[in-house]
Amino acid sequence: MSTEIVNPNPGSSESTPETRASAITIHGFNAYYGDFQVLRDIDLEVPEKQVMAFIGPSGCGKSTMLRWINRMNDSIQNARAVGELCLINQNVLTAKTDVVELRRKVGMVFQTPNPFPKSIYENVAFGPRLHFKISKSSLDQLVEWSLRKAALWDEVKDRLNRSALQLSRGQQQRLCIARAIAVGPEVLLMDEPCSSLDPGSTSRIEDLIFELAAQFTIVIVTHNMQQASRCSNRTAFFYEGTIVEVGDTKQLFTRPKMKRTEAYVTGKFG
Repeated sequence: MSTEIVNPNPGSSESTPETRASAITIHGFNAYYGDFQVLRDIDLEVPEKQVMAFIGPSGCGKSTMLRWINRMNDSIQNARAVGELCLINQNVLTAKTDVVELRRKVGMVFQTPNPFPKSIYENVAFGPRLHFKISKSSLDQLVEWSLRKAALWDEVKDRLNRSALQLSRGQQQRLCIARAIAVGPEVLLMDEPCSSLDPGSTSRIEDLIFELAAQFTIVIVTHNMQQASRCSNRTAFFYEGTIVEVGDTKQLFTRPKMKRTEAYVTGKFG
């Protein structure tokens, strides 16, 4: 795909939560590792330009669900899924899906920061060079825009040519976020993005998630109940491969409809 980037800033949505369209629609979704069924009859809608948190005990299927959104589970032997998983009304599970283009539209930030063993600049520039036809001046602007959006520019602007591996762990994670958004995704997936970070870095990432939601749909997997309540607009509670409850985050944490949800968010198990 050859596309000249004119404006790297995708802008913000002015739709209200009540009228907000769905960025992701999941219906009748079932996922398997070989004969073992890890997700059963998942129905879920993720509103655009909001933060959706996936919570639940270890092994409940939330990370598996996250990774199917951009087909990362394709690399796992015997992993398969059936049903509908639609991104902007296109079922990404079909054989005709261009997985490379899908992963441009659906970025991923992992539990452990994984910068490339390249310079800070090259980490951010790698994706745009791969996906777009872009001039050097436009690329420079895009790198700066991405680093600013990731709240990292002021800390690295004088050492862009230094190795990204010299950054602190928290800075590396923000660099990975900058790298992910540089290609203009529609959705940003985050799998426990703060679990390996210190409290100060965690606070910066949480603030960043809140700010990025004005421009990107974000889905975050977290075991941290306080983090889910602080960062997300909506929350889905997974348990044993199913969704027990999904709803407005404040409502789910303070007035859950299901007893199992109440038991989990109040710390009675998990």
